[in-house]
Formats: sequence, structure tokens, C-alpha cells
Amino acid sequence: MTELSLVSQAAFQPGNTADIADALMNASGMRIEIDRRRGRAAGINPAGRFESQERVAFDDGWHTLEDMPPFRTEVQVEKPRTVITRNDSPDIPFDRSINPYRGCEHGCIYCFARPTHSYMGLSAGLDFEAKLFAKPDAPRLLERELSKPGYKVKPIAIGTNTDPYQPIEREWRIMRQILEVLDKANHPVVIVTKSALILRDIDILKSMAERGLVKVGISVTTLDRKLSRTMEPRASTPAKRLEAIKTLSEAGIPVAVMMAPVIPALNDHEIERILDSGKAAGATEASYVLLRLPLEVSPLFRDWLLQHYPDRYRHVMSLVRSMRDGKDYDAEFGKRMKGAGPYAWQISRRFEMATKRLGLMRRSLHLREDLFISPNSDGVQLSLL
Repeated sequence: MTELSLVSQAAFQPGNTADIADALMNASGMRIEIDRRRGRAAGINPAGRFESQERVAFDDGWHTLEDMPPFRTEVQVEKPRTVITRNDSPDIPFDRSINPYRGCEHGCIYCFARPTHSYMGLSAGLDFEAKLFAKPDAPRLLERELSKPGYKVKPIAIGTNTDPYQPIEREWRIMRQILEVLDKANHPVVIVTKSALILRDIDILKSMAERGLVKVGISVTTLDRKLSRTMEPRASTPAKRLEAIKTLSEAGIPVAVMMAPVIPALNDHEIERILDSGKAAGATEASYVLLRLPLEVSPLFRDWLLQHYPDRYRHVMSLVRSMRDGKDYDAEFGKRMKGAGPYAWQISRRFEMATKRLGLMRRSLHLREDLFISPNSDGVQLSLL
């Protein structure tokens, strides 16, 4: 094993909180050439945390790296047994969710879901953005699960792990089919997305909104198009997201503007501007989440920061750690979403004052749960009692 590969394995060990900026900068063999990763956020593709070996590409003198193909989007079919995922986290306002896809082509460098690719034997880096999994059976499985005797209705959240309206949805249309099942069953749903593609389904969403069955959250992380392009390269531009808020709102669909994540010294100065813009576009609710860097996300984000904003690296990471008890991430319930300490309090206070000034509510809209009709009930509305 070469010295380079030893460095790379040590750098990506989970729980390693040491500052490995120098190791990342020196491990040039880990960096994927720009022509191979054009349109992607991650600059490296380290092995997942469950892998026993780390493979590093290097030029052997025959210029073979120039012949390596670019990272193109590949989609495999995943066949799960169930499609509704349950959780009992006290930090989130829902107990069930659906993810039509695994991995996300939007490629947001800060995405907390990146480590889930390790369960597939893949990297949380470029693999997460380029090697995707689609679940075409999801609508059928959903219909089956909603038909089970004793099913208790509560809003289903979609878009909490990976974006249901990422670019491959144009071809696969799994999200639209899921909405058709929920619409037919009068089942409440909360959707979170960074994509203007959601407007394709405005016909279904408008119908569901008239029955109090849907709420949409549009995540706007920055109004700076350049920062957005580098940080979340294949998501809709900030202008397109604000336009989506406006179009949805005018159609009578409740929309929340979400700032997720807030990154200190990078986009936190935009809190008030983003809330102002969201309100002007028609949003009625607002929320935020502090930057989260669990497991493999931390070295990926720090490498990205060094590549694009090297002058801010130390300041950003110092503030992050000041809100995470000196660590890159603290997974403790009650702290992981908002952080702790003076700087976290300042962000919270600014957000609170801005939402109050603008009249933006915070998760106040309750969706109806009394209209549910089981898909196999032949049109007979079921009682929840």
C-alpha cells in the first residue's frame, strides 16, 4: 500500500475530528480531474466507510488518466419490499417518509444523505451524484401499504433524504405516480425540493391543496447564482426556485421557503434577503437548518471549501465547530438541526426576528387527515377512529 493511500484512509475514518486540510491538499492522487467531474460538486470519490480498501488513481507515466471516462449519470433499478420509511426522531415533524430515489443528481456538497450510499458499497462523493437508484415499484408498493387494515393516516414527507424532483424524474416520473396514488386516496403529503420541476405536477398539487392535503417546501440556500452553481450544481437556479414559489402560491398551494442549510460565513448573511424574497414570491411559512456534516460529509465539504473558498476555510470551520461542541458535527437530538452556543443563538434570533417582521409562520399549517380513502375500499371513506 502506498503512503498516499494510507493518508487517504486515515483522513476519511468516521469520527476523526482532526483538521486534515493539509492531508487533503497533499493527497493529489485522490482528486478527480475536472473534465471527468464537470457539473458535479464533489471533487473526490473516497471509498465508503464500510469498505476495507481505498483505491487511489495515479499517473503511472503512460498518461492513462486522460483516457478515463467522465462521471456520467447511471441509474439502476432498486426493488424494495416496502416504500414508507418510519422514524421516531424528536427533531423532525413527521414520522414517515418516501424516497423515490437513492442518491441525488443535484449533487449538493453539503447533503447529509450522502453517507447512505455507503450501504450500497459506493462512495458518498461522486458516486452519490452519478450512480443513482430508482424505485419504479414505489407507487404500487405505496398503494399496497395504504390498503393494509388498520393503517393510521399521518402526513407523508417526500424529499427529506434525496430530492424527488431531481433531473432523472423527467424520464422516470416516479414522483408523479406517487402523487397520483396519494391524490386518489386523499392522503396528506409534505414535499421538499430544490427543483422547479415540481411545477410539472401543479395540476395534481392544486387539486390536493383544495382539499387541504398538501404543503410544499422550496429550499433556497442562496440568492448568489455563482455560489449555488458551485454548491448545488444541478439544482434549479435561485431565481427558478423563487419563480416556483410564486407559481405554486398563485395556484393556491401552501408554500414554505426553507433555508437549508445555513452555512456560517458563507450564506448566513443572506438570511433576511432570502426570507424577504420568499415572502414576496408568496411563501407563507419559513424554516431553516444549520449545516450538518455527519460521517463522510465532513471531509467532502471541507475539500470543496478548500477548492472554492480557501480564504474562508478556517473561519467557516471555526464557526461550525463553535456550534458543534468543538466537533464538525454533533448528532445529539435537540442540537443537530440548530446547533448550540452564541453564534447558533444569533442565527436563531435573526431568523425569528425576520419571520416575525414578515409575518411568516413556522410549521403552522395542519393538513387534513379525515378524508382518507383506502385504495382498496371501493370509494368508501374510512373512519380514523
